[in-house]
Amino acid sequence: MTDRNQSAVSSPVTDPAAHRELLGVLTGSWTAQALYAVTALGVPDVLAGGHRSAAEIADSCAADADTMHRVLRALASVGLFEQRGEDVFGLTSASTLLRSDVPRSLRDTALMLGEEVHRSLGGLVDALRSGTPAFDHVHGKPMYAYLEEHPDVARTFNAALGSRAAVPAAWAQVDLGGVETVVDVGGGNGNLLAEVLAERPGLRGVLLELPEAVAQARTRFAGAGLADRVTLAEGSFFDRVPAGGDLYVLSRCLHNWSDERALDILRTVRAALPAGGRLVILEKIIPSGPGPSPAKLYDLLMLTMVEGRNRTEAEYRALAEKAGFRPTAVHPAPVSDPGGESAVEALAA
Repeated sequence: MTDRNQSAVSSPVTDPAAHRELLGVLTGSWTAQALYAVTALGVPDVLAGGHRSAAEIADSCAADADTMHRVLRALASVGLFEQRGEDVFGLTSASTLLRSDVPRSLRDTALMLGEEVHRSLGGLVDALRSGTPAFDHVHGKPMYAYLEEHPDVARTFNAALGSRAAVPAAWAQVDLGGVETVVDVGGGNGNLLAEVLAERPGLRGVLLELPEAVAQARTRFAGAGLADRVTLAEGSFFDRVPAGGDLYVLSRCLHNWSDERALDILRTVRAALPAGGRLVILEKIIPSGPGPSPAKLYDLLMLTMVEGRNRTEAEYRALAEKAGFRPTAVHPAPVSDPGGESAVEALAA
């Protein structure tokens, strides 16, 4: 009896450190959803002017003071807000990023992840059983069909995607010598193209997107003083891509689609290019081997929300070749940007 008890105590199953680690993972969504809730109520913006009591914050947000205190106290306990005394709260460097008026604000990302993504994760068991996106099981239709019917949600999605670092570090390895016009295919609200044009005053750009995203991009380019250097084209990259560019970019597009649909996109782009035309694919690439990788975790988001996936370098090369491109170089995300996109360069064969 004694030997069996001693064996149980030393078993990894009852290891206290492992127990705490796993509980931390299992309860991580509590913190994320609490952060979403205070962001949805505008608490970070209320605290932009400095520390305030929970009652003052609640009054500004039309919320309950006691509940506000309890939620902010919990978030402060993990360093996401600052607490002074018993009932005064302020922003930290992290929660400042949830203000709506700061550069690279993550406010819309918090809303997107806390609303549609969080709900969709509830269908992950169904996704595992069926091999189809969890979003479809929860909402009864694919994500893009849902966004067409819910323009308010679509605006949040586009804004959230636009809040990311627009130009990944790997882009610096792409040679833009001789390039006069960049065509950003499926470029969202135009953040990437705007930053590329701002860095090279002689460059012109073309953005192809659906109408809702084009409307946001128009405002983005006008605000940056770039409207006269950009042509906005409304349309789908499954149908037609504007011709005449020197360099075509597919940034964070192909991972949203199955291999078959991704191949359709690449073939549409190929049809717009002459032989020797240049394409750059910007995507998170899954490295080989069992080690940790942000791309592997982001792949969970893909299988939750859409039919696509993050892919390996070999898989992107194979897709490009099937579509009539010849891959010429791959620029991995640098160590300084471990969760960023890599750049796959290819020529129209």
